[in-house]
Amino acid sequence: MKFIIAVIKPYKLDEVREALGAIGVAGMTVSEVKGFGRQKGQTEIYRGAEYSTNMLPKVKLEIAASDEIAAQVVETIQQTASTDAIGDGKIFVLDLASATRIRTGETGDTAL
Repeated sequence: MKFIIAVIKPYKLDEVREALGAIGVAGMTVSEVKGFGRQKGQTEIYRGAEYSTNMLPKVKLEIAASDEIAAQVVETIQQTASTDAIGDGKIFVLDLASATRIRTGETGDTAL
């Protein structure tokens, strides 16, 4: 099993969620986060005054996937979330040692 963490632009969330549902992803956890990468934040104008913000709003997706579909999940996120502009985000893939469904006690891929 793999644990996939993706940090994407907020307005891409619905499009990514629909694309992942189409390939069989049954669930995910979504968090609103702030951060920065190479773009180092941005300059904005508020009430005529220019100010700099170094933390940009992003959305973090956390997905547990079986080994069989993990590569397809990563590819789907990458293609759907891409705008070909700086700040599109990152995808991280980690090995997932175990998963347990609390309600039934199922473990492994069946818990996903």
